[in-house]
Amino acid sequence: MSQDMLMLLVEGLGETFYMVAVSSLVSALLGIPLGVILVITGKGHIKENLLFNQTLGAIVNAARSTPFIILMVAIIPFTRIIVGTSIGTNAAIVPLTIAAIPFLARVVESAIKEVDAGLIEAAQSMGASPSQIILKVLIPESMPSIVLGITLTVISLIGYSAMAGAIGGGGLGDLAIRYGYQRFRADVMLATVVILIAMVQIVQSSGDYFAHKLNKR
Repeated sequence: MSQDMLMLLVEGLGETFYMVAVSSLVSALLGIPLGVILVITGKGHIKENLLFNQTLGAIVNAARSTPFIILMVAIIPFTRIIVGTSIGTNAAIVPLTIAAIPFLARVVESAIKEVDAGLIEAAQSMGASPSQIILKVLIPESMPSIVLGITLTVISLIGYSAMAGAIGGGGLGDLAIRYGYQRFRADVMLATVVILIAMVQIVQSSGDYFAHKLNKR
């Protein structure tokens, strides 16, 4: 493999890392609170509001059920409004984030629902406010599972970012299509696959490590 191709691989890796990092951060900032809201507004919980919960749940389900490649194309006008273009790494971040938020929200919802109801009742009996219950009981107790959920989300985003290359999203996926597939360069295809596998392994190992450290059981 030529030095120019190695430089392109490094550049593609940097673009992929940038897309995944930004979309992961934004989806965590929005997806975790969304998951909390889905829990606390559910039946019998501290802020029960069934109509709101069902409506929000339906929106989340609709976003989750849309295939990513279709989502990318469908929100091109919205992407142009946000970043001014529909091509490139910045443009790819928009659909990546929108795809990740509902996914992470459902993972966080499942994690928080595993918290022992007795802990919530004990906090309520001591006069804890809803915000105190969320910040001092629900999130801390479910944090190991939330970390694993974030890990799963990041891994999914790595795969989505490669798919974004199909419509000019940049990164390793774009490199694999333009140089590997269209120019019949098997070495480029293999290199991109190996790099993506390595990224997934690093993310998974890191997520498992931090989840284990946070697990107090």
